[in-house]
Amino acid sequence: MGKKTKGGGERASIARVSEALVQMFSSEPEKNFTLKQIFKLLHLDKHPKKMIAMQVLEEMEWDDYISRTAAGSFKLNRKEQVQTGTFIRRGNGRNSFQPDEGGKPVLVTERNSMFALNGDKVKVAYLARKRNHTREAIVTEIIERACEQFAGTLRVEKDIAFLKVDGSTIIHDILIPKSKLKKGVTGDKAVVRITEWPTEDRYHVKGEVIDILGKQGENNAEMHAILVKYNLPYKYPAAVEKAANEIPAEITQEEIDRREDFRETTTFTIDPHDAKDFDDALSIKKLKDNLWEVGVHIADVSHYVKEGSIIDREAQKRATSVYLVDRTIPMLPERLSNFICSLRPDEEKLTYSCVFNMNEKGEVKKWRLVHTVIKSDRRFCYEEVQTKIDAEKFNRKLAYKKANGKDPQQIEDYYPYNEVLNEEFCGKENDFRWECLVLDFLAKKLREKRFKNGAVKFDREELRFDIDEDGKPVRCYYKKSLDANQLIEEFMLLANRTVAEMIGAEHKDQDRDSGTKQKTKAKTLPYRIHDSPDPEKLEILSSFIRRFGYKMKSGGTKGETSRAFNNLMDDVNGKPEQKLIETLALRAMMKAKYSVHNIGHYGLAFQYYTHFTSPIRRYPDTMVHRLMTRYQEGGRSANENKYEDLCEHSSTMEQIAAQAERDSIKYKMVEFMAEYVGEEYDAHISGITSHGLYCEIDENHCEGFISVHDLEGDYYEFDERNYCMVGRRRHNRYQLGDPIRIRVARADVDQRQLDFVEAEE
Repeated sequence: MGKKTKGGGERASIARVSEALVQMFSSEPEKNFTLKQIFKLLHLDKHPKKMIAMQVLEEMEWDDYISRTAAGSFKLNRKEQVQTGTFIRRGNGRNSFQPDEGGKPVLVTERNSMFALNGDKVKVAYLARKRNHTREAIVTEIIERACEQFAGTLRVEKDIAFLKVDGSTIIHDILIPKSKLKKGVTGDKAVVRITEWPTEDRYHVKGEVIDILGKQGENNAEMHAILVKYNLPYKYPAAVEKAANEIPAEITQEEIDRREDFRETTTFTIDPHDAKDFDDALSIKKLKDNLWEVGVHIADVSHYVKEGSIIDREAQKRATSVYLVDRTIPMLPERLSNFICSLRPDEEKLTYSCVFNMNEKGEVKKWRLVHTVIKSDRRFCYEEVQTKIDAEKFNRKLAYKKANGKDPQQIEDYYPYNEVLNEEFCGKENDFRWECLVLDFLAKKLREKRFKNGAVKFDREELRFDIDEDGKPVRCYYKKSLDANQLIEEFMLLANRTVAEMIGAEHKDQDRDSGTKQKTKAKTLPYRIHDSPDPEKLEILSSFIRRFGYKMKSGGTKGETSRAFNNLMDDVNGKPEQKLIETLALRAMMKAKYSVHNIGHYGLAFQYYTHFTSPIRRYPDTMVHRLMTRYQEGGRSANENKYEDLCEHSSTMEQIAAQAERDSIKYKMVEFMAEYVGEEYDAHISGITSHGLYCEIDENHCEGFISVHDLEGDYYEFDERNYCMVGRRRHNRYQLGDPIRIRVARADVDQRQLDFVEAEE
């Protein structure tokens, strides 16, 4: 018998895998299969076989034989031809429909959109699919509009006026009768409410001005326009402000007597230099037997904001504070967020506290959750604490090297806790040097243990701007998390995890009649959950990094996967491809969200985790405070469905707030680079789409776009699997992460668009 050719063997393998997959899906039509389960059931243990299976799955999905769920698993496709879901509008006209039941988005061209806008709840019918064509749908009904007011720039003419909407949310200008202009003139930034939507025989959209934000280009007007775009509030309702102003700031002796008193215990806050709302503070006190009492004190917002009140309803609707480049739009009125609840120095404040007794290994020997009253001794910013830590590190490393003739290998070598805890360096006289160093030492122990248990190392840098008094950016830079930031982070993580474990972990209570211990169901609590990475994206990542000489196991347990992530992050640290691989690794991760159904937090490697530590700026934390108070008083478990709805709303609002923040960063980035049109810079390719290349300038980290039409010398096609653009004739390749010399071609502040072209050699 003759040998099979390589191509013939591959075709035979594809046929065998296809047949096995069809049989698997058909035998269990209601079951969702993860990629990991598929590999195991079909005994695909080698990488080439796994890649063949993924190729076949893609073809089966394209043919609509199977569909992909939101969680990334696969299921036999039994979709109806008519479905409801969310309309997603694109600036290029290739809109899509996201089914409510999950799965991949479906293309909706402009002619089939029925003038639906981004976020609208719609009903669609699937169109007959042509061979080698993408599946399409047509909108048949708009069930619910996502938004009815829009921000943009006015253009007033002799007989009529228009609003040119920011971004690509509406493809047509909004027609405004001159009687509905509210004294707006050409060039004003305005908010317009839609009064008439398009129909089949009338294409224009009609509206009325409800607010004038200011002149186009003015900082306040542009920032408020971003908030309007995402249907976020830019001012507080007068009735809510009035209710907040009526809340007394004084703390009665009766209330103090009900609480544990920490006013004489050394306590301070550590926050960004420009922070105004201080919702967490740390206290520390030396105990006997080499133990320290560390208090994590959180502003007791729920004492002031009663459930169902007008302030609570507004906070629930907002769900989170929004952080734009130059301002914070608080969840709570300023009187509460910056004054009454804020843990300001030298003021008595009501708090809800996790108090830990810890040893020198960072182990919690005992803890309690108590309502407290505190008085912060000092307001630190991160930079001040970092200076103390850096000075101590430098001096101790120098002393160690002098004594031992070599550099220290681990923290205990140069940072022995019993030397750090010298009482003469304690207290206000030494600006709490001792307290800061002890907390830093314990935080490092907590962090070390967390990574040892499988937490994922992603210390991403954040883009920041220095803004002048007019709101104009004068510098942009990346800010990285340092020891002082991590000090606060570790104690907040400890408090959040411990509170979640208190409720979520199964408890055994002794039955009075039988004397046996019975398991009791955990009470309702909003958890912060984070699912395992997408298996398909992990497989692609594993395949991609091989070209750089790295290996990563894409299967296995959660712990094995997280260790593989961390090993990869350590391996790429400081290498030219670091940002590229970090970006791809992040894309493989799922998004964290809130839910009463706990699945653990993959990224932190915690089985139980919640948000307890920021009730001034996050509504889920306020919910947790109320529930913990209720349960400590012996209350019954709260309604699960009610709190799951609140969790879903909070998760949605968190994502919307993050989008608004990114928009404000993009606006300031374009505004900053508008001064440098025509200048050339060294950059690297930070993203690739079928339309072109995203490039990040090395010097200032501003990102712009090179259209595929501006890539000269060839016709370029996008290779999605390998994250590159390849020339059809000369095979020139633009790879994610490649260095590139660019010239700033255009900075369109109105459209938030920064365009580059490749600089001539």
